[in-house]
Amino acid sequence: MTVDGRRPPPRERILLTASELFSTHGLRGVGIDRIIAESGVAKSTMYVHFPSKDELAAAYLRRTDVSWRDKLRAAAEAAGEDPADQLVGLFDAVSTAYLEHGFHGCPFINAAAESDPGSAPHAVTVAHKQAVRSWVRDLATAAGARDPERLALQLTLLIDGTLAAGKLEQDPAMPIAARAAAAELVEQSCGPRSGRSRRPPR
Repeated sequence: MTVDGRRPPPRERILLTASELFSTHGLRGVGIDRIIAESGVAKSTMYVHFPSKDELAAAYLRRTDVSWRDKLRAAAEAAGEDPADQLVGLFDAVSTAYLEHGFHGCPFINAAAESDPGSAPHAVTVAHKQAVRSWVRDLATAAGARDPERLALQLTLLIDGTLAAGKLEQDPAMPIAARAAAAELVEQSCGPRSGRSRRPPR
């Protein structure tokens, strides 16, 4: 239901239903018929808005991309104005994800394992990972990292590994350990605080 008590329009109902089901059961674990039944729309309505299951999965991942990148950015900004602190602080978003009820790991890693190269879901997944790495690289550059590309690769691999591990065992010690490892990597790459820029990228 919307805030005023009305049902969302059909496209939004389909996407909300699919998002919940895909997140819980994976892309291959959910059939179109179940999404149609649980969203309460006709099959013809489904295909008007989403011509294929791949297109629906891609729309779910695009929505997740916006949500997850907003959470990463908010966690980074909450760590303060120093870009180096933000590089470590963004791992607080990973810790928060672990605490969410029913955490099923990284939706993008899960989707990559279930989608074919060249498909719409796979393309969205690749674009998401590239966008996150680019943003982290910009932060690393602003923090004065000796090799921003390398640091961004290290940190994003650490994020992905921690999220993937969470699908197996939802141990809150994992993101805490990842944050500590990130702090060490940032310190090694960016050097003493006085040698870093304090101006985060816009």
